[in-house]
Amino acid sequence: MLEEVKITNTNQLEFAVFCIENIAIRLEKNAEEIYKMLTEESNILSGYIIPKYEILHTQSKDYIVDDIISLMRERGIKV
Repeated sequence: MLEEVKITNTNQLEFAVFCIENIAIRLEKNAEEIYKMLTEESNILSGYIIPKYEILHTQSKDYIVDDIISLMRERGIKV
């Protein structure tokens, strides 16, 4: 499991918001629900999205959203 990492700059913050908003659109949920899934129901935001920012942000929107939704399912989050 990856170490939890805090957001340290605006690029990471903007990327986190981008991920949350686009997952919300894909799953037809509101962004607050997705944020809770990624932080309270799991540690995907601080344990995956932010630590993998340098790699993930170079990928396509669809790849990023598919990858994170797949991880959410693997971790038992009902999406």
